[in-house]
Amino acid sequence: MVTIQDTELKEGIQEAIERAKVLSKPVLVSEVQKINHIDPLSFYAAGKSRFFGERFFWKDPSGETYIIGLGVCKQIQSDQSAGRFNSVEKEWKRFIDESIVFNPYDNKAIGPVMFGGFSFDPLKEKTKLWSKYSDSLFHVPTFMYSEVKGQAFLTTNVVCTQHDDLSLFEKVGVERGAVLDSIENDLPQQGNVLLKEVDINPEKWMNTVEAIVEELKTGSLKKVVLARESRLVFEKRIEIERVLSNLMELQRESFIFAFESNGDCFIGASPERLIKKYGESVFTTCLAGSIPRGKTEEDDHILGDALLSDQKNLTEHQYVVDMIKEAMEESCTEVELPDKPQLMKMRDIQHLYTPVIGKTRDDASLLALVDRLHPTPALGGLPKKEAVEKIREVEELDRGFYAAPLGWVDFKGNGEYAVAIRSGLIQGNEASIFAGCGVVQDSNAESEYQETKIKFRPMLTALGGNK
Repeated sequence: MVTIQDTELKEGIQEAIERAKVLSKPVLVSEVQKINHIDPLSFYAAGKSRFFGERFFWKDPSGETYIIGLGVCKQIQSDQSAGRFNSVEKEWKRFIDESIVFNPYDNKAIGPVMFGGFSFDPLKEKTKLWSKYSDSLFHVPTFMYSEVKGQAFLTTNVVCTQHDDLSLFEKVGVERGAVLDSIENDLPQQGNVLLKEVDINPEKWMNTVEAIVEELKTGSLKKVVLARESRLVFEKRIEIERVLSNLMELQRESFIFAFESNGDCFIGASPERLIKKYGESVFTTCLAGSIPRGKTEEDDHILGDALLSDQKNLTEHQYVVDMIKEAMEESCTEVELPDKPQLMKMRDIQHLYTPVIGKTRDDASLLALVDRLHPTPALGGLPKKEAVEKIREVEELDRGFYAAPLGWVDFKGNGEYAVAIRSGLIQGNEASIFAGCGVVQDSNAESEYQETKIKFRPMLTALGGNK
């Protein structure tokens, strides 16, 4: 049972209504309470009937931070391409500067938090697939459960206008109580049958890989990442809670996320951090080069050693290291990283991995760092601008939020973004899953195609397509 205390929320709403009258614009009141632990997935499920299409879920790889949002009290969105990171940041800062926050705690990821992300390439022609998502889309939740290093918090966000009165306080209290009362720890788990899996134009995709390989031999491009889609059709509507539960069980070392918009849900388990900023400290990850896991411990060891000595993968990885190091040095006073990559082993695949840590300059905001780093050579290619232009020209897929920055920022500027790979878009009883490969001069189209099939596996398995 979750007990809600009497707090300053009522007085805050009264003050916000008065402030809204003066400013002639809505004002946020945000209140944080420390509460008993709730199962994060149960909190997410409790919003299914009231807030379907308006929920998000986030877990970091360590399991130290969970953030689950229900409802949308403020949406920040834009389809502009130029300056989109700065535009979102400005609107967020303006919204926070005028808000009233009751938060006696020093923890991150509590109080007003903006969750969402950016499309991979706002200049790519949009298709119907991603029609429910703007190129920049962020939600500030009405109710948010945060679990930070074992401590649990509930944030209540209320946007007050000049036309509101104190009945808003009662309304919010009733709604919050209804959410908390409907939490059930035993989630219903219904099976689902995969009726059809359609690889979208695999031959055409392999032909494109071959054409890019030839182009890389003569032009200025060093690497181009090409992605593709597989479309799944199930017997019944896909239960997002069940997919999240499967991801939590099978991909626990990953960032696990779900971001709903207008009934669709972008969901995944990414091994790759783009950037994390807590105070002045920043952390990022170089992740490029991969090989399957072995069926036995000995096989796994042999495959891992092969990856650590494979020149194609080491070259591809070094491209990412060089670019990220340069980007970090522009924004940081100090940057540290090891000389050689190590292995990051996931359930189905192992990667070359180099962690990077730094200390930011005063003016380096989280979204400015996201802007500087996206897309890394692991998701776009090298040189960055030319590679993205080539992807825009030849790739059939509308990537939408796939391979793009997704994450959160709190009202103090702390936050974390993952690169949204190993992901899929759920639409009723259908889903699209996505995977990509780095194409370099000595790439082989058939090998790259097989690599995408390995990268499909985490989402395919979580959706119930195979084991």
